Amino acid sequence: MFDNLRNAFSNAAKSLGEKELNEKDIEAILYELELSLMESDVASEVIDSIKSDLKSQLIGSRVDRKEIEKFVKDSLISSISSLFDVAGTIDLFEKINEKKKTGQPFLILFVGINGTGKTTSLAKVAHMLQQAKYSVVVAAADTFRAGAIEQLREHTNRLNLKLVAQNYNSDPAAVARDAVLYAKSHKTDCVLIDTAGRMQTSKNLMEQISKISKVVNPDFKIFVGDSLAGNDTVNQAREFFEHVKFNGSILTKSDADARGGAALSIVKITSTPVLYLGVGQEYQDLKPFDKETFLETVFGSLSGVEIKEISPKPEPKPEPKPEPKPEPKPEPKPEPKPEPKPEPKPEPKPEPKPEPTKN
Repeated sequence: MFDNLRNAFSNAAKSLGEKELNEKDIEAILYELELSLMESDVASEVIDSIKSDLKSQLIGSRVDRKEIEKFVKDSLISSISSLFDVAGTIDLFEKINEKKKTGQPFLILFVGINGTGKTTSLAKVAHMLQQAKYSVVVAAADTFRAGAIEQLREHTNRLNLKLVAQNYNSDPAAVARDAVLYAKSHKTDCVLIDTAGRMQTSKNLMEQISKISKVVNPDFKIFVGDSLAGNDTVNQAREFFEHVKFNGSILTKSDADARGGAALSIVKITSTPVLYLGVGQEYQDLKPFDKETFLETVFGSLSGVEIKEISPKPEPKPEPKPEPKPEPKPEPKPEPKPEPKPEPKPEPKPEPKPEPTKN
């Protein structure tokens, strides 16, 4: 990818002496960078973020024209390296060992759409755990896709593992719960739970996976994505992360893709690490993701490159909205009291007329 930027670097170097860089000086470099990242299937919002970070590092810097190419290359690699640093790394074995101290099995939930190699990746992780002397049970919680249970049974037979399964259209959460109960009663170290993978926009799929999470409360959630699917993999990761909040990713078919755009985009968008890369069809073809190897694959040799630590920019806090002052309510006017009606005066009784006297 970086080779596409060399002409832009050379042109910039010819026009610059030692001077303070401004935006116009690096227009061509930023344009070529954008094209190179797009060709590598990096998500557009990630490209904008990388360009913005690079611009803030370059503009205002004083650079000798002979050093411009190295300075920009070092700055670009440092910016991308920092994205992986922010996501951090996870030692899966360490987490399993911590849970073992409690006497409870470690539960790993695998999510992703059909066709990405999710079930095969689960089998590779099971093999890796076996090699590390952990006991494993597998839950066939994809009860919707035809052939899903048979595919998983084929893997567990080859690996000599226990498979917990029910009939198709059974409740996936019930299958996962049965596997956990089996692991607890047989003192098994790890439970690996396969899940359905219909289109990531399916509301029912996300609800089913959320239900499994609530029922068995997995210790770790892994998203499996296809390195060759480009921006679609990024959209899938965003959708699953929104609903499942996975802890890390496995990218399959990485042996056929040296561009690295999916890894970079997923790490930036979810701030979670890429854990492993699938590099073949055999069970041992799963290798830990390594940032240095990734940078060398994308940019070539890092010999002589000075990678600087870049602190992530704090997210701007929204200004608190002033609470509306309550409007004073008008005091209710006292209702006028009815005036007392005057009591009626008694009518005067007529005085009796004197009777006439008789002569």
